[in-house]
Amino acid sequence: DSELGSICSNTWPDFGSQPLIQASDLEPVICSLCLCGIFCFYCLGCQVASDMNECCLCGGSVAMRTLYRTRYGIPGSICSDFCTTLWCSPCSLCQIKRDIRRRKEMGIF
Repeated sequence: DSELGSICSNTWPDFGSQPLIQASDLEPVICSLCLCGIFCFYCLGCQVASDMNECCLCGGSVAMRTLYRTRYGIPGSICSDFCTTLWCSPCSLCQIKRDIRRRKEMGIF
């Protein structure tokens, strides 16, 4: 049951159970990030891949999400990465990009 719970969870525990979409997403900069994820998914994927020094075509993939999660010690599984990417790819990319921005602000990216 705990594995099923983590698969179905919309959160990454790293930032206090940061949801895929949160109230602060209504801020103009973050809102534009989410709009970019929805209307220009491949552009945002390329930005994420570039931040990670990876191939632009990999930005929105399960592999990129898993790489990011394991690189920064974020708990989860490849199964949860797959489900999140499958069911809400734009939200998944927005979450990664938002996390990258926070890590850059904290000086740990």
